[in-house]
Amino acid sequence: MLDIFKPFLVHLLSQDLARKTLRLHRDYIDILGGEIIRRLHEDPSLRKRPIQRVVADFLDDDGGPLIYPTITEAEQKSFDSTCRKLHRFLEQSKRSPE
Repeated sequence: MLDIFKPFLVHLLSQDLARKTLRLHRDYIDILGGEIIRRLHEDPSLRKRPIQRVVADFLDDDGGPLIYPTITEAEQKSFDSTCRKLHRFLEQSKRSPE
């Protein structure tokens, strides 16, 4: 997952965002990674799939997965914003290889 998340975080650094915003995105990426790991433990069949596909399945234009244990609605909206950014970044990366 680090191979997926690290380029996204570097991309965010290049956007001249406020430190607080960067920390929030980093924290939400950490939460996303934790949620994916939790789901991999709950559903061993996911472990047989490529991690890029697993991560992509958790993201879409609406955001990311619902977080367990439940976070506040405002936190979920902020988390979804980060997930949407990551989703767009991954889609754009597929279209324009480095």
